[in-house]
Amino acid sequence: MSDVATANRLTFMQRHLHLDGQLLTALALLAGVGLIVLFSASNQSFGDLQRQMIRLAVAFAVMLALAQVGPETLRRWTPWVFLAGLVMLILVLLVGVSGKGAQRWLDLGLFRFQPAEIMKLALPMMLAWYLSRQPLPPKLLQVLFCLVLVAIPTALIVVQPDLGTSLLVCASGLFVLFLAGLRWRLMLSALALLASTAPVFWFFLMHDYQKARILTLFDPSRDPLGSGYHIIQSTIAIGSGGVFGKGWLNGTQSQLDFLPERNTDFIFAVFSEEFGLVGVLQLLALYLFIIARGLYIATQAQDTFCRLLAGSLALTFFVYVFVNVGMVSGLLPVVGLPLPMISYGGTSMVTIMAAFGILMSIHTHRKLWAS
Repeated sequence: MSDVATANRLTFMQRHLHLDGQLLTALALLAGVGLIVLFSASNQSFGDLQRQMIRLAVAFAVMLALAQVGPETLRRWTPWVFLAGLVMLILVLLVGVSGKGAQRWLDLGLFRFQPAEIMKLALPMMLAWYLSRQPLPPKLLQVLFCLVLVAIPTALIVVQPDLGTSLLVCASGLFVLFLAGLRWRLMLSALALLASTAPVFWFFLMHDYQKARILTLFDPSRDPLGSGYHIIQSTIAIGSGGVFGKGWLNGTQSQLDFLPERNTDFIFAVFSEEFGLVGVLQLLALYLFIIARGLYIATQAQDTFCRLLAGSLALTFFVYVFVNVGMVSGLLPVVGLPLPMISYGGTSMVTIMAAFGILMSIHTHRKLWAS
């Protein structure tokens, strides 16, 4: 009877709520871990904890809403969503609100909105929409057109400046091309072309603080109280956690305010110090399961549009985790990307959960079509 009851519950979730039980459970568990770590990282602030819980509720509501939207509806609206995203990015440059040296937001009266977040979804949707209407693997002209589609929003976000978001937007588009069967020769040629433009980026497009981050990656001690301070304190916190960690609420680097940005970009260092190597491996295993589940959904998708979109969204989530863990560990430059579902903040969390809502829609609607 228990097996029958479980099957009925799964059927209800898939047919009526359009939710994938395994993915939903993993995301809920990850959100719970995030609240536990945030309480410690925020100096046991119940206010921050309550605000994060509200943001989580909004994010899960967005996921649930998008899960109800069928892939065919997403396909029809894709060009318009992409066009609206581009228009808003241009408006940011013209009438956007500035803060902390960047112009990234539109003031909508009741709240500020960051249009770059839309492109994390709109760009892979657009490329998947375009390539699903072409014979695959794509030809050279099709690849060049896709690269133009990737370059336009990426450039608009870079000049805000927002290097972290531009990296994710660019990666989400390139993943669609990769999954479409892009030939290795073209990929290697593109990498070589990108490498050849590095001097242009360094001398003409990158800001001084971005150059400092890259130089600090190779030698944090060159400016230990300035640009290298974050990395030095972060690596100390990670290393001091040892195998089993110092225990929840017992991290010295975070609790004694040595670690900057400890509840946002560098919250992974707080987790590592308090839960140690064992906790880190468990957290990474949870992330790996979520990514693997997303890729599995992509392999089971019913058509090319859904396969390309689902695969790109899953791999973009991997980039979130990889870049944040890499930069906090001192292996990558600091680009200001949060740790998904763990870092304090709402905008990126809503975008991430919206992506998982699309993944669930692709998976559950496929089952309905098949039945």
